Amino acid sequence: MNKMILANLLHRPVRSLISIIAIAVEVTLILVIVGLSLGMLNDSRNRTVGIGADLMVQPPGSSFLSGLSGAPVPEKVGQVIRKLPHVDVVAPVVTNVSTAGTLEVIYGIDYASYNRLGTPFKFLDGGPFRGPDDIIVDDYFAASDHVKVGDHVKVLKHDVRVCGIVQHGKGARKFLPITTLQDWTGAQGKASIFYVKLDTPHNDSIVQNEIHQTPGMQDYVVRSMAEYMSMMTASNLPGLSQFITVVIGVAVVIGFIVIFQAMYTAVMERTREIGILKSLGASKFYIMNVILRETTLLAVCGIIAGIITSYAVRRVVRLRFPTLPVQIQTDWIGYAIVIALIGAILGAIYPAFKAAQKDPIEALAYE
Repeated sequence: MNKMILANLLHRPVRSLISIIAIAVEVTLILVIVGLSLGMLNDSRNRTVGIGADLMVQPPGSSFLSGLSGAPVPEKVGQVIRKLPHVDVVAPVVTNVSTAGTLEVIYGIDYASYNRLGTPFKFLDGGPFRGPDDIIVDDYFAASDHVKVGDHVKVLKHDVRVCGIVQHGKGARKFLPITTLQDWTGAQGKASIFYVKLDTPHNDSIVQNEIHQTPGMQDYVVRSMAEYMSMMTASNLPGLSQFITVVIGVAVVIGFIVIFQAMYTAVMERTREIGILKSLGASKFYIMNVILRETTLLAVCGIIAGIITSYAVRRVVRLRFPTLPVQIQTDWIGYAIVIALIGAILGAIYPAFKAAQKDPIEALAYE
């Protein structure tokens, strides 16, 4: 049977190749798009944790997406937090979302306090701010835009000079002096978020309670880094789970339609062959088994091609767009395999059933 199945597929190489490509596209679509979505989410989470703070203090009603809150509270709130026991460093930050080219969050920072949170900036070239129109960028952005120290770049329609390139992983990819971003956004003396470094992370719950007991700060949002990491998942990010579901649905439809068309056409073309098999004693189960095993072989070849293509696409994206991480996770490879197999088998069930129901006498008389 295996030799016959292989011969049938090789006898129609173009149709078999198209089916394999369709399954490969289905797998690649799942792995790359889902990998890009989860990669960006995890990258954002890891960069926030890499800031080195123990607590995040945000204005009342703020989203856990720290870059989307604007600058609604006075910067002097940081002075109040700094006076609390167990607090070592308070770094006010202004965030601004830029949609010029790509969606990104720009940080306006007080360099001295921000640099004391966790591991200090590691400069690969250049150094700290020298003036209000300076900007610090990370190595990923510098590589993607071919930027070097001394170059001028456009940020929020303003021309600024790159004064330093730092190793990625400490918050944003672009850093401006806090006063500069405050002036640009009309938020003088205000901040979006306060990153707090404690004498020991174990005191986070104590300081959280102290902040909420401070007059005027009862409704402020205070999160530990552990709490923040637990919230930064696909299920909590608005729309991401639905987006992934749509991608999977489109991928399954692609695989189903192509396999259905290929197997249905193959059954019609092999009517006489099916008649010969049934006249030799082949059962309905045997006929269905032949069609489904052909489909499974096509699906397996397509899955292997899709996984290889996904890793190739990830490498190309990494070289061409260093700021766009694609994480191909082992569990999603398993999901993609199961989804592709189910879609292919569903597409082959009706053609296989139709082949099994053919009357051998009519099939033998078919021209």
